[in-house]
Amino acid sequence: MHARPVPPEWAAAIDEFIRHLRAKGQPATTQRARIDQLRHLARRSPVASPWDLKYRQLEEYFAEQTWAQNTRRGRRDACVLFWRWGRKRGYCRKNIGARLPIVPPKKPLALPVPVPVYEAAMRRADERTRLVLRMAKEAGMRRGEIAVAGSWDLIEDLVGWSIIVHGKGNKDRLVPLTPRLALELRTLGEGHFFPGAINGHLSPRRVGELADDVLAEPWTLHKLRSRFATDALEESGGDYGLVQELLGHATPNTTKAYVPVDQSRMRRVVEAAAQPVPNNVRPLLAG
Repeated sequence: MHARPVPPEWAAAIDEFIRHLRAKGQPATTQRARIDQLRHLARRSPVASPWDLKYRQLEEYFAEQTWAQNTRRGRRDACVLFWRWGRKRGYCRKNIGARLPIVPPKKPLALPVPVPVYEAAMRRADERTRLVLRMAKEAGMRRGEIAVAGSWDLIEDLVGWSIIVHGKGNKDRLVPLTPRLALELRTLGEGHFFPGAINGHLSPRRVGELADDVLAEPWTLHKLRSRFATDALEESGGDYGLVQELLGHATPNTTKAYVPVDQSRMRRVVEAAAQPVPNNVRPLLAG
């Protein structure tokens, strides 16, 4: 399938589907992702209407892509939801997306950005990008959460300043800010912290690109969030529930995937295991 402009029937169907998501209260970030995912398919579709697409054609499209595992999982989810909606509306008889092979989630490898890497990135970054990095490193915010944040999200209590973070699934959480970060955000004035063309703010993708431009490979903004999680867990004395709240995770298991096992402890175990076995112990091992 070769890319081309989105056919009119595809465009109309996608627009109607997005209005359905908006009516359900799906967050703008989810809507934007579904638009991008479905338009990518539409541009490569061999048929003019999504309701004429056959399963074999959809399967061929997926087979031609070289996506990462979690990207492939998200694209499959988009197809399942789109054709499920189309079937309920009477536009098609079958949900061809549901026939696609199930893609299991890939457990991320917890790799927090090393402090020297972060410091080098801060030196390379301009003022705007430094603020992006700090919101991930000091407040554990995702790129999509950073993108939509604005002056109206800052609140003050008797202890200090916090920020209302608009997370996945329209779930908000309150994250305390360091005094310095709070001061810098307050001095930006009214409006979005990162103005742009998408509803008045930068896109999450652009926020990620700003970070990628100054972080050395393979480090990313997401791994800065892992840095925050690791530091927060250490300061909390191993309180996964507290760190879960700060990160906006649905389950503690997700939080645990962000924090690596104590490397110093692992190294001590490996070094101890590599020590020669005393002669008087070998007969016991043999038995």
